Amino acid sequence: MFTTRPTLRGTFGMVSSTHWLASQSAMAVLEDGGNAFDAAVAAGFVLHVVEPHLNGPAGEVPILLAPAGGEVRVLCGQGPAPAGADIAHYRGLGLDLVPGTGPLAAAVPGAFDAWMVLLRDHGTKSLAQVLRYAIEYAENGHPPVARIADTVETVRELFETEWTSSAEIYLKDGRAPSGTGLLRNPALAATWRRILREAAAPGRAREAEIDAARAVWREGFVAEALVAQAARPTMDTSGRRNTGTLAAADLAHWSARYEAPTTYDWNGWTLCKAGGWSQGPAFLQQLALLPEELPPYGSAAYVHLLVEGGKLAMADREAWYGDAQPVPLDDLLSCDYNEGRRELVGERASYELRPGSPGGRPPRLSAHARAVAVGAAARPTDTAPAAGVGEPTVARHTRHGDPGGPTATGPGHRGAPTAARHGDPGEPTVASDGSTRGDTCHLDIVDRWGNMVAATPSGGWLQSNPVVPELGFPLGTRLQMAWLDPGLPNSLTPGRRPRTTLTPSLALRDGVPVLAFGTPGGDQQDQWQLHFFLAVAYGGLGLQEAIDAPNWHQDSFPGSFYPRTMLPGSLTVESRIGAATVEALRARGHAVTVGGEWSEGRLCAVARDPATGVLSAAANPRGMQGYAVGR
Repeated sequence: MFTTRPTLRGTFGMVSSTHWLASQSAMAVLEDGGNAFDAAVAAGFVLHVVEPHLNGPAGEVPILLAPAGGEVRVLCGQGPAPAGADIAHYRGLGLDLVPGTGPLAAAVPGAFDAWMVLLRDHGTKSLAQVLRYAIEYAENGHPPVARIADTVETVRELFETEWTSSAEIYLKDGRAPSGTGLLRNPALAATWRRILREAAAPGRAREAEIDAARAVWREGFVAEALVAQAARPTMDTSGRRNTGTLAAADLAHWSARYEAPTTYDWNGWTLCKAGGWSQGPAFLQQLALLPEELPPYGSAAYVHLLVEGGKLAMADREAWYGDAQPVPLDDLLSCDYNEGRRELVGERASYELRPGSPGGRPPRLSAHARAVAVGAAARPTDTAPAAGVGEPTVARHTRHGDPGGPTATGPGHRGAPTAARHGDPGEPTVASDGSTRGDTCHLDIVDRWGNMVAATPSGGWLQSNPVVPELGFPLGTRLQMAWLDPGLPNSLTPGRRPRTTLTPSLALRDGVPVLAFGTPGGDQQDQWQLHFFLAVAYGGLGLQEAIDAPNWHQDSFPGSFYPRTMLPGSLTVESRIGAATVEALRARGHAVTVGGEWSEGRLCAVARDPATGVLSAAANPRGMQGYAVGR
């Protein structure tokens, strides 16, 4: 099968990420004697600098780590809702949805603390050694990818008139960043240098220094600046200037924590994901829904089966996943439950949102989810936009009474939820040339000792909130994923995590970690990852072949990102899937949109053969940013 690049193979170390500078920085750490966890932290901070439209330090990151000879663990870098972020407060502001931008959507930042805990507990390098690459790129500049300028242009007017602190960095002299020059962020470099100074002390051990840096973030000058920013009235997608709820106590009392992974055994593989506060178990449910015998890999019947199973898993995600109520994962992943659910997969495409009843529990949906499911099902889908709903929402400037949202009485305002207009912000908006308007980042690393890590940093995008002037980066917007209806697993609840779409993966054979993978892509992440994994485990493809294989996604469920729309029956495929397959899918009732040849997915992957010690890596060619390196 044709591949755009070779699958890299070696024995020393392998890195794959969504930006070549992050990949090479991680490799430099490995070459300097660091392990996979040191390298991951270095790469994570570089991604904050070189992909600011996709992630930032005040965003979030779930991390799956497999220390050599140890157990797989999840390190949760998803912060919760602040103490003041309750449903009554948002309803009192006249909101039916959490805005997609602005401080009202800001959860407690989680990414920085998670990277610090990973470095402290599993790394070997000092904080200065892993931060040096990010500091150099922020201080001295880096050639920005074109997607940064594209994103800045979508919010130019907002930056110039409302979020002027962002314009100071991303509209220097009125010009968006250009790939022919260098993009600098001196405020961000100064933030990292000040943290290093304040954390350092004569004779202080490496671990103590990292904890001191965490304290500076949580209780020092960083915390003060973040809280001050949240208190500034800020234009958001509601069309009003709102203040946030983030307070000093929220930052001081939260820290990243370890959890056991949620796992599922399939055909000799054990798949590891984050828990029900993420969408990760939806990947496992899709495996559980598969019959014992699958159609030929890549056939229309095969695609139909995966798409229809995905609809059922995502409907269960909507009804059952979250952090505000217990998630019945044992029932959701049980054989009996999924045998019954499998019977719902017919020969025709479903246009319904059909959550199940694990353990006999009746499903509960938010009023908005019910409304968009009913309203969207009544609309024709042949005019649906090719792109799915996703992340990040891009704020727009308000003028002449335009609320900046889909409609003046649409999502986010009192009144019945309505569908988004064509072109409303979302992620990943995939153009015919494979470009995306913005999404998320990912990295996978394996070292010569067998340590393995997968992480999906996101949130805190430059288009999510104004840049905090003192710090050089914005707050995040993950609270937009929580509902303003009480009693749901994903209800907005102080101290509880909003359900995240971020979902890195680790796979084991005979109890040994052999594969780390993941992708940006909001709601599409566990659809694209399922196809990749099955291409390897069922289709017999190599890593690069599996990443390059034609991919697809469906949007037959309420999206996780403002304005939370749904496109029943929609199926977007890459044109390389072939005209015959497209017609066969349409004959089964799918509303197929044919995208560009390279328009679906941004996967990364690394692997290790425990029998030989051979390491391998591959990266996505779509978007022309992701690269694997290694030797």
